[in-house]
Amino acid sequence: MAVRLTVNGDVRSLDVEGDTPLLWVIRDELGLKGTKFGCGAGLCGACTVHLNGQPVRSCSTPVELAAGGEVTTIEGLGNPDRLHALQQAWIEQGVPQCGYCQSGQIMSAAHLLDTNPSPSRDDIVAAMTGNICRCGTYSRIIAAVESVAGSQSSGQSEGA
Repeated sequence: MAVRLTVNGDVRSLDVEGDTPLLWVIRDELGLKGTKFGCGAGLCGACTVHLNGQPVRSCSTPVELAAGGEVTTIEGLGNPDRLHALQQAWIEQGVPQCGYCQSGQIMSAAHLLDTNPSPSRDDIVAAMTGNICRCGTYSRIIAAVESVAGSQSSGQSEGA
């Protein structure tokens, strides 16, 4: 099946089976390795990307559902020369231990801040509930999101 997607701002045309999980298209066909395979059932959140501005579990989203859409992966949020505010906060708060779930965590947090720039702690917890961190760094994840939300509301950060 011919599939056309915009991934991180670049239009890509691919010939893949329509039922191929978006995750494998991102990783294997496009070579973007930041999005991780966790559970394969859409339960852990490690594979979270944005599809048309909404967070989706790429391991359980067939590429045919993304056809014609806009996909943003962790690589599309920032780069080593210009980190996204959340990526910088993750470093400053010492969030990652193993780091495996972090791209999905950041993508969920980015969606939260895109839709609610000044979330309460309860809003953050609710938005992040679907992302599992086996290392248990939840308090640091919340602190990182709060730090970006706080700097956005005071105008000190460039958007998340």
